[in-house]
Amino acid sequence: MDQGNTAFLLIAAALVLLMTPGLAFFYGGLVKAKSVISMMMMSFGAMGLIGVLWVLFGYAVAFPGADGLVAPWSIDWSAIGLTSLLETPEGAAYPPLAFVAFQATFAILTVALISGAIADRAKFGAWMVFAGVWATIVYFPVASWVFNFGLADDGSFAYGGWITYGMQEFFGVGAIDFAGGTAVHINAGAAALALALVLGKRVGFSKGAHVPHNPPFVLLGAGLLWFGWFGFNAGSELAADGTAALAFVNTIAAPAAALLAWLLVEKLKDGKPTSVGAASGAVAGLVAITPACASLTPVWAIVLGLVAGAVCALAIDLKFKLGFDDSLDVVGIHLVGGLIGTLYLGIFANGTGLIYSGDLTQLAVQAIAAISVLAYSFVLTFAIGTIIQKTMGFRVTNEDEIAGVDTVVHGEDAYKLETV
Repeated sequence: MDQGNTAFLLIAAALVLLMTPGLAFFYGGLVKAKSVISMMMMSFGAMGLIGVLWVLFGYAVAFPGADGLVAPWSIDWSAIGLTSLLETPEGAAYPPLAFVAFQATFAILTVALISGAIADRAKFGAWMVFAGVWATIVYFPVASWVFNFGLADDGSFAYGGWITYGMQEFFGVGAIDFAGGTAVHINAGAAALALALVLGKRVGFSKGAHVPHNPPFVLLGAGLLWFGWFGFNAGSELAADGTAALAFVNTIAAPAAALLAWLLVEKLKDGKPTSVGAASGAVAGLVAITPACASLTPVWAIVLGLVAGAVCALAIDLKFKLGFDDSLDVVGIHLVGGLIGTLYLGIFANGTGLIYSGDLTQLAVQAIAAISVLAYSFVLTFAIGTIIQKTMGFRVTNEDEIAGVDTVVHGEDAYKLETV
């Protein structure tokens, strides 16, 4: 066992876990003061529930072994409860449980991302039911499509999920998704759009009606997300090597460029660059570089960041033009940013992109991967959300929304003003 790589993977897992509390601060600062606890609790609720489900059966579904190539719903029954993974096989680079822990943090974060689309108006109990069902029938199978892989005894490739490896049989190349542009961001973004449609608009929904109550929280959350994202991207190499170093550098370059591009768009469009725009631009760049971090030169990573920052800054206004209330711009940042990063690889990926190969095959498989995950996630999420809304109710009443979700749902206030 390589203790250096084991330490690297465990540290990366801890960094990615920190991203969910970071997301809680990012989202918490964006909502109104009367629903900040509700917003942050949805992230922490995901940490609790998905962490347990992952140990019980999530890993077994997402990583079923060779069967996952043809049957994503296959389950490695020996991995239920992780009891079969307690021992480290001879010659393994790291303990199996280190990989289990790393992937658990991805599952937690992906579910938490969706909550931003339904801020200010969702019941916590309904959210928890949704989170458990969605993780089980959407995230775990999609994670198998993207992340499930195995090596033969001689170290050569043996099998893998159909998105990243299966399409090689038909196209000669598989889709590139190094750290989860499809499985995490397109998946969560499509689910966010579906839930926003199911729950409907907030009371008084219009441009400028709902402003962030605490921009410093937003900046703190973005900083924690960026810090944790180094584990997300570089850690996906599963080894402390040159590829991890490239992913690390690109995780600096792309979001830095996206931050600048977002601020420039704000200045040109609205006259003032904002702190929330800086935070949102950095996150947009992080989203876009996720699938591409190990397949681009740093210069092309900067170009990707510029494109993602500018396009996402414009895309967040689509909800006002199209009439869906994606409260915290999960669609505009994660779905759009994930699509940009995934498709960008079809042109600029080292070796196989159009500018290197003169061939559109890589772009075609990237598009197939993106559209497949988007459609699968949107349809099933809409169905799950509709069933919950029709049965137990997903949305609070208009009166409770106006009064404040924190007090109504959790019996707490984020801020206490004491008078003497």
